[in-house]
Amino acid sequence: MIAVVVASVLAFLFTIFGTPAFIRVLVKRGYGQFVRDDGPKTHLVKRGTPTMGGVVIIASAVVAYFLAHLVTMAAPTPSGMLVLWLAVGLAGVGFLDDYKKIAKKNSLGLSPKAKIAGQGFVGITFAIGALLFPNEYGRTPASSAISFVRDLPIDLAFTGAAIVTFILFILWANLIVTAVSNAVNLTDGLDGLAAGSAVVVFLGYVVISLWQSVKNCDLMSHAEAGCYIVRDPRDLAMVGAVMAASCIGFLWWNAAPAKIFMGDTGSLAIGGAIAGLAVMSRTEILLVVMGGLFVIITLSVMLQVGSYKLTGKRIFRMAPLQHHFELKGWAEVTIVIRFWIIAACFVVLAVGLFYADWLARYGR
Repeated sequence: MIAVVVASVLAFLFTIFGTPAFIRVLVKRGYGQFVRDDGPKTHLVKRGTPTMGGVVIIASAVVAYFLAHLVTMAAPTPSGMLVLWLAVGLAGVGFLDDYKKIAKKNSLGLSPKAKIAGQGFVGITFAIGALLFPNEYGRTPASSAISFVRDLPIDLAFTGAAIVTFILFILWANLIVTAVSNAVNLTDGLDGLAAGSAVVVFLGYVVISLWQSVKNCDLMSHAEAGCYIVRDPRDLAMVGAVMAASCIGFLWWNAAPAKIFMGDTGSLAIGGAIAGLAVMSRTEILLVVMGGLFVIITLSVMLQVGSYKLTGKRIFRMAPLQHHFELKGWAEVTIVIRFWIIAACFVVLAVGLFYADWLARYGR
């Protein structure tokens, strides 16, 4: 627990003091945000605001994670490092996308094929590593079973062939990673919205991972009813904590009126970290509830596109959903705070479902 606290404090300090220094570098180089002309007109004043702030979020989280391990003399685990690799790798894809937008001074960035290829490479290497590195109990960082609040009877290893299991798990893990990283990317449209929403989701995973650590089957002298078969839960709690703390520190500068945007560098990385925590904590389907706000915003885009293609009519004034409310006249700060509340409600519901499962099993 000490390591989690140390890592959180370091991540927060690195971000809150490192972000203004990074802003000065970006301003000096002229790396500003491009704003679409067809979006809300209130966003035109944001043109030129420094972007790629996700660099500070991820750098702070990674450095804090390893420093905390160094201070506490505890070795990093494969589970924690794989989630961080997912975040760093997707941050790299997002950085290339942001840099290309700045260089060409438009909103196109990487081509869809290049972006998918980059996300695919990071996701595949993550998925392969997740089924390797067994510990003394034979536990790998992730499980081949589909999970809700714990592993379900649906196992991707049903054929008994290792290569088939790897292929199916790679497809499953990449579906989660791609969906969540793009969902957070769609949410990043208003000052502080994505960062603040991500904070409560990461804190939800800190609570879940710490509870799994206390009730871990491998660390008990006898298997307690409802205990969890999860590898490295405390280290996963540390990853969730450094990501939450980094987002909080960044939010100081990203809150309206934002002095810096996280860009795709930050949104893809944050989505990747959330997806990685879901896979490693074996709460994959629960992620639909945990990240309920991201799901709603993604659905708004899908419904908008589907309706326009089928009927030629739009459901919302503009998608993603946050821009619909902007065009209805809601103040940006009002939308952000209300969406934060919705995000928090979903996280509380998800943690409640997780705990209810344990109570049901423990009470048998």
